[in-house]
Amino acid sequence: MKIKRTIEKIPGGMMLVPLLLGAVLHTFWPGTGKYFGSFTNGLITGVVPILAVWLFCLGASIHIRATGTVLRKSGALIGAKVGMAWLVALVLSRWLPIEGIQSGFFVGLSVLAVVAALDMTNAGLYASLMEEYGSKEEAGAAVLIGMESGPLVTMIILGSTGLAVFEPQLLAGVIIPFLIGFTLGNLDEELREFFSKATRILIPFFAFSLGNTINLSVIVDTGLLGVLLGVAVMVVSGTALVVSDIVLGGGRGTAGIAASSTAGAAVATPHLVAQAAPQFAPSAPAATALVAACVVVTAILTPVVTTLWASRVAPRLQR
Repeated sequence: MKIKRTIEKIPGGMMLVPLLLGAVLHTFWPGTGKYFGSFTNGLITGVVPILAVWLFCLGASIHIRATGTVLRKSGALIGAKVGMAWLVALVLSRWLPIEGIQSGFFVGLSVLAVVAALDMTNAGLYASLMEEYGSKEEAGAAVLIGMESGPLVTMIILGSTGLAVFEPQLLAGVIIPFLIGFTLGNLDEELREFFSKATRILIPFFAFSLGNTINLSVIVDTGLLGVLLGVAVMVVSGTALVVSDIVLGGGRGTAGIAASSTAGAAVATPHLVAQAAPQFAPSAPAATALVAACVVVTAILTPVVTTLWASRVAPRLQR
C-alpha cells in the first residue's frame, strides 16, 4: 500500500492528516488517552514535549552561513511578513475580543488565529518555488525564513500590541530548545545531519497529539471562514511581501508571492501561546482549525499565483 505517497498528495498532508485523525479521536472518543494511560496517553496528550524536541531538531538543521545577498532578501521578506502581521494585530485588537467571536458566521475568528496564520511562511514550499522561478540567493533565503517557524514571533507580536504580557522566562523557554539545537548543529556537522532527519519524522506525531485538542464541530463551524481567511492571508501578506521584495530585496516580486503562504508549523502556535498565556485558551481550538484551513488553502493557491506572476508580471519588471 502506498499510504505515505497518498498522504503527501494532500497539501500539508503529513501535518493535516494526523491532525484530523487526532481530532476524530478527541471528538468521538475523548477519554481514550486516560483509558489506556501509559505510553498511549503520552502519545495522545504529548503535544508540548513532542514540539520541544521538534524545535530542538529544527534548530540543529539550520546552518549559520548566509551571504549578504541572502540576508538582504530574507530580511526583506521576513520584515514584511512579520510587520504586516503586527499591523493587522494592532488593528484587530481594537475590534475583536481576546476570546474570539463566539457566534455568527465569523465564530472562532480571533486575533490569535489571524496572527498565527499571517506571521509564518511555509519555507519548504517557498524554497521549491524559488528553485524553479527564482535565483539561488532567493532560494537560499528559505533557511532564514524557516527560522521564524515557531510561536515566539507570534508571542512577541501579541505582547507588543498589548494583548498579552509574557514573562521573559516564558519567551526564553520557547526559544531555548531551538537555540541549543542550533548551537550543536553548527558546532558539529554530524550532529546537524543526525538531528535534522527528525524534523520531518516528528511532524505527524505532534500533529496527532495536537489534533486531540480539537473537537471536529469547531472545524465544521470554521470551514468556509478558514478558506476565506487563507485567501485573505495571501492577499494581505502577499501585497506587503511583493512591495518589500521589489523595493528592499531587489527582486521582481516572485519571491514575495512565494512567501505568502502559511507554514504548517503555525497550526501548533495557538495551543502553545495558550500554554504561556491562559487568556487565549478559549480561542485556541477554533484558531487551530482556522490556521489548519489556511495551511491547505495557501499551499494550493501559492504555487498557482507564483507561477502566473513569474510568467506574466515578473518579466515586465526585469531590471
